[in-house]
Amino acid sequence: MKDNRRDFLKKGTSLAAALSLGVVGASAATPKIDNQPESAAAKKNPLWSGLIEGPDTPKMTMSVGANATVSNMKWIKQFGCDYVHMGGPRLPWTEEGLKTIIDRFKAEGLTVINMMINFSGAIIHGTEGKDAEIKLIQDSLIAAGKVGLPVVEYNFYSHRAVEGYYDVVGRGGVQYLGYDYYRKGQPNQADNKWNYKTARRQPDEENLAMVELGPTEKEPAQTAAKAWENIEYFLKAVIPVAEKAGVKMALHPNDPPPPMSRGSEQIMSTFKDWKHLFDLVESPSNGMTFDCGVSTEIGENAVEVAKYMLSRNRINHVHYRNVIVDKPRIKYVEVMIDNGDVDMLAVMYELVKGKYKYGIWAEHPRDNEFDKTHQSGGFVSYLYNQSYARAMMQTCLALQQGWKA
Repeated sequence: MKDNRRDFLKKGTSLAAALSLGVVGASAATPKIDNQPESAAAKKNPLWSGLIEGPDTPKMTMSVGANATVSNMKWIKQFGCDYVHMGGPRLPWTEEGLKTIIDRFKAEGLTVINMMINFSGAIIHGTEGKDAEIKLIQDSLIAAGKVGLPVVEYNFYSHRAVEGYYDVVGRGGVQYLGYDYYRKGQPNQADNKWNYKTARRQPDEENLAMVELGPTEKEPAQTAAKAWENIEYFLKAVIPVAEKAGVKMALHPNDPPPPMSRGSEQIMSTFKDWKHLFDLVESPSNGMTFDCGVSTEIGENAVEVAKYMLSRNRINHVHYRNVIVDKPRIKYVEVMIDNGDVDMLAVMYELVKGKYKYGIWAEHPRDNEFDKTHQSGGFVSYLYNQSYARAMMQTCLALQQGWKA
């Protein structure tokens, strides 16, 4: 097994050089891209033009606001990304409203592949008004199906435990994001106890203090049993509608994923939880956002998680990022995409091999000097992430097409 893994990694590492030199061949016909003529490089090396998004491949996507300017759209398109995702409009979504948004991006060569749908605590806590709001979501899913929106993403937090986040100084002064559930101090307070050479946090036992924050009126304490009851009620109401409309729903797992937050027991914060979600309603429309970073944060092997979710056809969106974990679910640091515990190449290989065909977002950009001084909204960091992810995907596509050293 280890020899096979070394061989796989060796092929993946050397493939980029082979492609750039034009020494890799392919027997498949070279497809046209956007009705443009073949480049000289593609004629010499047909494999290059085959390493693009297709019906049965992942699609690189970037996050953007629904009201993005044409200039913002060009930033995305010019660097090779043809898909975008965004937060959806207020409930209820309408066919006309969605089409107006989608057509704006289509005019610039971008396809909207996913929208986030937001709803109130009435559904999450099972309180008065939940049925009326569920009806709005059902209507929205029908509208999404009519305009061809393939994926609708959502969250289901009783409370999101963000109080444990803090800044960490990483390589070259880049800003990493730490999380420590038992940390005292203020959110996003800088922590300089970082070993730049090993990219591991140094022990800091004096900085441990239980985060004891109580429930709020808006977010009352909730048991896991009650949360499961509420999400099952929700799914049984909306998943049949989504499936009939041809829409996949993607629940984002808890991030951060501690066991408790403001008095509420957390669901969707372990792999066991994710499996249970799939069992509540047996349908490919009842899926999740596979986040290889969160998979690692909870102490799982992200590659094995991907394999399981693919086997059940439940990956409907992907977040592609890296972390270093000190203690699963409790203490970790989000780092650069090329600098962590996640085997990013192996994760991508499973997605390509499994013919996952929806969006991959190389998310969580790290604050860097260029973005700060140019006030670019993190675009350079996003661009670095996406370029890294695209290289991983092209490598895996080539391996799947039979490339050999």
